[in-house]
Amino acid sequence: MNYSFEYIDIILLAMIAGFIFLRLRGILGKRTGFEGKINPEFDNIIKKAQVDNNIKSKENFDDKAQSEFLKGAKIAYETIITDFSDNDNKIIASKSLLSKKIYDQFVEALNERNQRGHFAEITFIGVNSAKIKEHDKIGTMLKVTVDFVAEVITCIRDKEKKIVSGDPDKIKKIYDTWVFSRDIKSNNPNWQLVDTLT
Repeated sequence: MNYSFEYIDIILLAMIAGFIFLRLRGILGKRTGFEGKINPEFDNIIKKAQVDNNIKSKENFDDKAQSEFLKGAKIAYETIITDFSDNDNKIIASKSLLSKKIYDQFVEALNERNQRGHFAEITFIGVNSAKIKEHDKIGTMLKVTVDFVAEVITCIRDKEKKIVSGDPDKIKKIYDTWVFSRDIKSNNPNWQLVDTLT
């Protein structure tokens, strides 16, 4: 009779152990990795890290990226310089290449020249060199400073078409340092001229 009680005790203990095992398995699960929902706070941290990585990759100014950038910068430089001419009194074609600050300065200079009764003749010869001086990131804005050396023929004439400055027969070498910028979060791949340094 004592033996039967011992067997019953063993069976009860086994049942209790099995019950505890099943409960633990139900609570903890049997997955080896975390597959539940991510806390929204951690989700935001992960997304921010992904954005930061994208920024760094777009900021990778290797030789190929610099070469491509400088091709566009040279075209922008020529467009903006020749746009300062009054040959046909045209609308400013380079507006999309200029920040609001530079565009306003551009318009102001043109208005002042018109008020004096002067007009400019500009013939762009070419860019001798364009070198990246520095580049950095402020927030989501990338800025690239470029040193240009170019050749132009330019002169300013008055109402009677007399030369006020410059020489219509002489090639002049000019040195400019321009700062271009773009928002890396923007879908627009174009850079804008945001500053001119002397």
